[in-house]
Amino acid sequence: MKRFWTEVTVADRSIALDGKPVRTPGRVPLLLPTDALAEAVADEWRAVEGTLDPRRMPLTGLANAAIDRIAPDPLTFAAGLARYGQSDLLYYRAEAPPPLIARQAAAWDPPLAWAARRYGVHFEVTAGVVPIAQPEPTVTRLAEAIATRDAWVLAALSPIVTITGSLILALALAERVMTPDAVWDAAMIDETWQIECWGVDALAAAATTARRREYDAANAFMVAATE
Repeated sequence: MKRFWTEVTVADRSIALDGKPVRTPGRVPLLLPTDALAEAVADEWRAVEGTLDPRRMPLTGLANAAIDRIAPDPLTFAAGLARYGQSDLLYYRAEAPPPLIARQAAAWDPPLAWAARRYGVHFEVTAGVVPIAQPEPTVTRLAEAIATRDAWVLAALSPIVTITGSLILALALAERVMTPDAVWDAAMIDETWQIECWGVDALAAAATTARRREYDAANAFMVAATE
């Protein structure tokens, strides 16, 4: 679709193109929960030049997902994210070499300790990739923690969880006990180690850059949706 509008306005947290309200793909009015998010989404529409490219409008995409996909049944959507609490990145440590083991411990032990205190749970940690079961109360409590989030936060947490592979890091980011850069660095430890050992692979670097853009957009969406 080519740009057909001249003016983008925000009124009562809804977006209008030349006075006509923007709707989601499900034909629901695109009504945002905060002024900050409404302005951020409006800026994406203002920035369109020529042909509309959804890849350049990640906040709009997340807003559509929150309204059309998540809001009708947030508990089911949250349950899908909660499954990451059973196989979180932070549970599985390297068996060697010692410098990587130490680096993982330095980055991953603090968020695990925070989550243990915050949610009153215990985590099982192992070396290697053989699956390890977490205590049932831990899985249940993490599921409850994610289920308390509204559709807007869940929309943002979904890419954050899948990109980092960690529900715990995503919760730490949502509660602002870790910065976005700290969460990203913790999630990328293994990749960073591989680069230091073997050098940069152009295709892998491009994929990482794309994931970082998606991650940053999701975090910006979550911040704006909760301001």
